Amino acid sequence: MSIEVTRFATRSELSTALVARLDAVLAQARAASGPLALMLSGGSTPLPAYRELAARVPAPAPHLSVLYSDDRYVPAASESSNYHQTEPLLKALALAPANILRVRTELPLEDAAENYGQQLAALIAQHARIPLGLLGLGADGHTASLFRTEHLQQARGRLAIAVQRPDGLSGVSATPEFFAHVEELCFVVTGSGKETPLRQLVRQDPALTAWAAVQACPKVTLWLDHAAAAALDA
Repeated sequence: MSIEVTRFATRSELSTALVARLDAVLAQARAASGPLALMLSGGSTPLPAYRELAARVPAPAPHLSVLYSDDRYVPAASESSNYHQTEPLLKALALAPANILRVRTELPLEDAAENYGQQLAALIAQHARIPLGLLGLGADGHTASLFRTEHLQQARGRLAIAVQRPDGLSGVSATPEFFAHVEELCFVVTGSGKETPLRQLVRQDPALTAWAAVQACPKVTLWLDHAAAAALDA
C-alpha cells in the first residue's frame, strides 16, 4: 500500500478542501439505501471545517451516523471533549440520538470503553459503510488516543479501549481492529514540529504507533498544509 499525500498551500485551503470532502460523504449518505457512517477526529485542525460545514446547514441524511476516533474522559460539556467541540455540526445535521456514537463519559472509564466498543460493534453488524475517517498525528507519533505500543497490544481483539494519556487525562480510543473497517483513513496534519513522525508515516515505519494503528485499512491518505509539508521535505 502507498500513502497518497496531498499538499495544500495554506491551512485555509486545506480546510476548504476538507469541507468539500466531508460534504461529499454527506451526499453519499443522502443517496444511500443503507447505513453509512463518518468518523471524526478531535483536535484544533479540523474544527474550522466542522464549523463551516455546520454553518451551511446541510440537508438531512437520515442514514448517516457520526462517530469519533477517540475522546478524552471528561464531561460531555467540557471544552476538552471532542464530542462537545463538534456539537454545532451534529445539531446542523439533525441526527437522531441513536446515530451519534459517542464515548459515554458519564459512565465509569472501563464501562465507557466497553459501551463504545458495543456501539461500534453494532455499527459493523449493520454492515454500515464507513467511507471516511479522519485522524490526527501527534509529534510523538500517536494517533487517536493510541500513544504507545502497549496500547496497541491492549487493543487486540477489541474495538475500543480505555487508556491513560500522557497529559494526565484518561481517554477512550477506537482501535486498529475498528480502523480496518474504514474505507479511507485520512491523516490531516498542519504546522511544524512533526518532521519525524511524518517521515515515518510516509515510509510506513512499523515502529510508528500511528502507522501500526492504520496499516490494515484499505486506503490511507495524508493531507498537509504548507508548514507540515515543509517539515516533511526538510
